[in-house]
Amino acid sequence: MKLTCQSEYGALKSVFIKNAEDAFINEEILAKEWKSLNFLSKPDLPSAFTEYQTFKNLLQGDGAELFPFPKDESLSIDSIYCRDVSIATDHGMILCNMGKRNRLKEPEAQRRAFEKLKIKILGSIQAPGTVEGGDVAWLDEKTLAVGLTYRTNKAGIEQLKYLLNPFNIEVMEVFLPHYQGPSNVFHLMSILSPVDKNLAVVYSPLMPIYFRNELLGRGYELVEVPEEEFESMGCNVLALSPRKCLMVWGNPKTKSALQNSGCTVLEYEGAEISVKGGGGPTCLTRPFQRQV
Repeated sequence: MKLTCQSEYGALKSVFIKNAEDAFINEEILAKEWKSLNFLSKPDLPSAFTEYQTFKNLLQGDGAELFPFPKDESLSIDSIYCRDVSIATDHGMILCNMGKRNRLKEPEAQRRAFEKLKIKILGSIQAPGTVEGGDVAWLDEKTLAVGLTYRTNKAGIEQLKYLLNPFNIEVMEVFLPHYQGPSNVFHLMSILSPVDKNLAVVYSPLMPIYFRNELLGRGYELVEVPEEEFESMGCNVLALSPRKCLMVWGNPKTKSALQNSGCTVLEYEGAEISVKGGGGPTCLTRPFQRQV
């Protein structure tokens, strides 16, 4: 057993989060920002705080250490979705450059937090390149899949390749479709969540054929999310350890399919912290170290 940052499924040992009270802050900020950031509606603040506390309790259930990013009123309420801002590697953190313009200040805020903890910074994505962490998923310790989307562009992916090439890490480009356009939150991890070394939750209708075949060729069993559970984030599943999963409540068919594949499934009520902002449990966390 060893610790690595380059896994999506190992037992979660340390993870960065952004507490709801430090992201949503108050009613005035929520009222000012939710429409422009494309939330479905304004989150209910007391309910959001309650939901988030339950979410944190589930994260800590197996002993994961939580590192909260600090409150920063220069950032938007989107900062609750902290995965998007950085990529964890065994060689240091990579700071993203956000495709969503309202979030451009977040990478430097995370840099300060990492430096305070003496966590090495491997590099950062620079304009005109853009990369968001929701477009990035480790298929194994030497393969990083990266979605080419409205949030992550070719220039950003080339910079990722440059940063990771010295460590013999393959960066696999995944060309994603237009779907609902630039204003929609559509990342690679909207359609892919690895939950074990050979098991992934997928939404195949929006998955490129070549990439789906690549997963099958690597020995992955695919848990297929039904159409009616895609928008409710049935595909956004966080592995707490191999085949122990955390997902948003309200996706019973996907939950059952995971259980049929030998998974233990935990759920949280995420109407305010997840559904309204389009960010499930993978989005709410920046996993750091996992044990594999």
